Amino acid sequence: MAELSPNAHLVGVPGGRWRMNTPALALDLDALERNIEAMAAHCRRAGQALRPHAKSHKSPDIARLQIAAGAAGQCCATIREAEALAAAGIGGLAITSPPVGAAKVARVMALRARAPDLTVVTDTPAHAAALAEAARGAAAPLRVIVDLDVGLRRTGVRGAAEAVALARAVAAAPGLAFAGLQAYYGHVQHIEDFGERRAAAGVQTARIRETAAALTAAGLPPGLVTGGGTGTHDIDWREGALNELQAGSYVFTDVQYDACALTAETPRPFAPALFVQATVVNDVHDSHAVLDAGLKSFATDGPAPVFRGGAPEGAAYRYLGDEHGAADYGPANARLAVGDVVTLRAPHCDPTVNLYDAYHCVRGDTLVDIWPVAARGNP
Repeated sequence: MAELSPNAHLVGVPGGRWRMNTPALALDLDALERNIEAMAAHCRRAGQALRPHAKSHKSPDIARLQIAAGAAGQCCATIREAEALAAAGIGGLAITSPPVGAAKVARVMALRARAPDLTVVTDTPAHAAALAEAARGAAAPLRVIVDLDVGLRRTGVRGAAEAVALARAVAAAPGLAFAGLQAYYGHVQHIEDFGERRAAAGVQTARIRETAAALTAAGLPPGLVTGGGTGTHDIDWREGALNELQAGSYVFTDVQYDACALTAETPRPFAPALFVQATVVNDVHDSHAVLDAGLKSFATDGPAPVFRGGAPEGAAYRYLGDEHGAADYGPANARLAVGDVVTLRAPHCDPTVNLYDAYHCVRGDTLVDIWPVAARGNP
């Protein structure tokens, strides 16, 4: 642990959480465990498999907890994530973005030695051909799923006809095995109103059902139809298009998802579990205190971080540069002093996690463990 964090000496020390070097990524284990069980229970009720997306947590430790709760494995956005999880003995891995280029295809084949049940996504004939050439002569075929673009206009084939053609090419390649269909409508996940989000998702799930039917009619029934996310987890099963859910952010939640009514009955079914802990380093200003957490401590593609604890009521966070942020005072008379500790919610959990080397795992006021963010970084 010492190489992961200068806070290793505080593990097990009562109140040690508030004495940490900061900025530090703090993980509330009680909330994390409740979130993992809540999603697992939801998928059991819905009759859906769950393969959570490791791009959110990038952690073998969290992956193990999810699998122990019933998850089928882990989705990975990058080969780097899959390699790190496989090295830690995590199975059931699916790479959900096409690994394009000779170097990455070679890494996929090397990864299979540690992860024989690996699944890889493809969306172009050229990429499928590269996978087939690399897998030629392998002891067992590489499992491949076809990616369908459902409105994000990022990766994926354009429609049912293209999906059938690509699936036929995969199925005909000696080194490959057609395993199913992937569809992820990321542009729908953060629509705030549940009804509006369901309507938007319904447009795309109709396309998924159409494509699955076309594949079946062509003699290529997709055994796996996988996709969805935290924002649509209570929608995907209702639409009946997906038999596997790829949700990831639910383990932490963040400021972005706080704005969304995530389920029909309970707007926020998951508890905040991920925080950035920061310290006041300057208190000379009447309008604000200066913190040691700035642009390098939070993802900046979403709303501002939100104070969770330690700050006066009504205080708002503001960036002050790479290393610093401000706690802008609200109408309350309370002020912060040098050395005071505050906690903030991450605006977007996935890229915030990618900024840190370690999770500081806490229960109450105690730092109980330090876990590596083993799969952070690129490529």
